[in-house]
Amino acid sequence: MKRVTAFVGSARKKNTYHAVVQFLDHLQALGAVEYEIVNLSDYTLKACRGCGLCIWKGEEFCPLNDDRDMLMDKIMASDGVIFATPNYNGQVSGIMKMFIDRFAFVCHRPRYFGQICTSIVTYSFASGDKIVEYLDVLAMTLGFSVVKGTSINAHGPRAEKNRQKIDRARARQAERFYAALVKPASYPAPTLLMLMVFRTFRSTIRRTFDESSRDYRYYAEKGWLESDYYYPTHLSILQKIAGKLFDSMAVRKMLA
Repeated sequence: MKRVTAFVGSARKKNTYHAVVQFLDHLQALGAVEYEIVNLSDYTLKACRGCGLCIWKGEEFCPLNDDRDMLMDKIMASDGVIFATPNYNGQVSGIMKMFIDRFAFVCHRPRYFGQICTSIVTYSFASGDKIVEYLDVLAMTLGFSVVKGTSINAHGPRAEKNRQKIDRARARQAERFYAALVKPASYPAPTLLMLMVFRTFRSTIRRTFDESSRDYRYYAEKGWLESDYYYPTHLSILQKIAGKLFDSMAVRKMLA
């Protein structure tokens, strides 16, 4: 049975929460899925101080004492993850942003490969499409395989026709998410963007840092200092050429 965890960045169990419940209902109708809804407002999350200790020395050196590790354990124990948030002034909610900031070091040391992620954004007036894009890129950077999220207008009463349209959109998203969830060995070939992120970051670490850097040790432990990508995958001729180009571009930038 697949396990899915939804992280909800709203203090109220209203529009965003109900959108997640509806999505999960569709998901369970497709197959054997157990889920947990995590309301982030029920947990203690402290504001990141930007000290950089989690990045340079290791996450265990973070001076904040909150529920970060408990929430990260929930992610690691999941086959699929949902990030759900209302649109607050054109961005994710404050509690969702604090949650994201608390594991920013994973952008340096990605680890959620083989796990599936999608996003649900609710809004009243301005569309949440940019927030969906932000969450999808973030999830990709963390290592997730991403199913494109949705932005849902949750404002006021709706005509029956509009409600049905929204429900169909959630059902289609659930179908895409479930298909990715049950697909064996979900390690997709990298996009050029993700290949560029890996190769330039890897080249920078390899030439700039040493064993004193947590990033360097992490990459060395994973074998990433010499590999083509984060995990074994087939690179096309174009991607192989692009990878070498990204390596050389990173080196030239450091030497400039």
